[in-house]
Amino acid sequence: MAPDKGFAMNRNLVVVPTYNEMENIARLVQKVLSLDKGIDLLIVDDNSPDGTGRESDRLAAGHPEVNVMHRPAKMGMGRAYVDGFKWALARDYEYICEMDADFSHDPEDLLRLLEGVRDCDLCIGSRYVERAGVVNWPAWRNLLSRSANLYVRVITGMPVSDGTAGFKCYRRTVLESVDLDNVRSEGYAFQIEMHYKAWKKGFRIREIPIIFTERRRGRSKMSKRIIFEAFFAVWRLVLKRSG
Repeated sequence: MAPDKGFAMNRNLVVVPTYNEMENIARLVQKVLSLDKGIDLLIVDDNSPDGTGRESDRLAAGHPEVNVMHRPAKMGMGRAYVDGFKWALARDYEYICEMDADFSHDPEDLLRLLEGVRDCDLCIGSRYVERAGVVNWPAWRNLLSRSANLYVRVITGMPVSDGTAGFKCYRRTVLESVDLDNVRSEGYAFQIEMHYKAWKKGFRIREIPIIFTERRRGRSKMSKRIIFEAFFAVWRLVLKRSG
């Protein structure tokens, strides 16, 4: 296990959950560090059987900006982010980003997120605003995603075009205000819940356009369970507010 370095080298942190991302993790770390904009990385690995955790330790040993959190089993993306956010809040990070490890999010866009969050509290890399888009998705998945986001907007009233977006940057004040121990959602539902809670607390949310590219290496983590959870999570959030 890589040692916990226990301090923040920079003000900016990117939290990256991993499970079987051996084909991507070294390239991702190299790309993020090449931005040379004062960015640290926290890789949260769920005991990947393909060796992603060991590779992450190797990368951390050679780069002080890279940190690794090892979890004992596949415990879910939502909890990975929550654990990563808590780790960030225990240190001096001012801006905490999240992104996938599979290059569906362009690391270059981290610079635009970090710039955008200076004028708001939560900056979302959106697939569904002007000049944004999705590459290499089949028509059915594009329709499913767009329909899901319309559903989220109608039911919650939340003025966010991409409520299921997983590429974003928070000011630490947002994460400090959310009861992270009470966030139980996974997958798309986790993203919806975090956006909703930030919005209900009055934080300023901004969306910037990104081009989302379907992963080229490894396997997608999407499942029917994740889709159904998101469908019902929206009602849970609204009814909890009303109850």
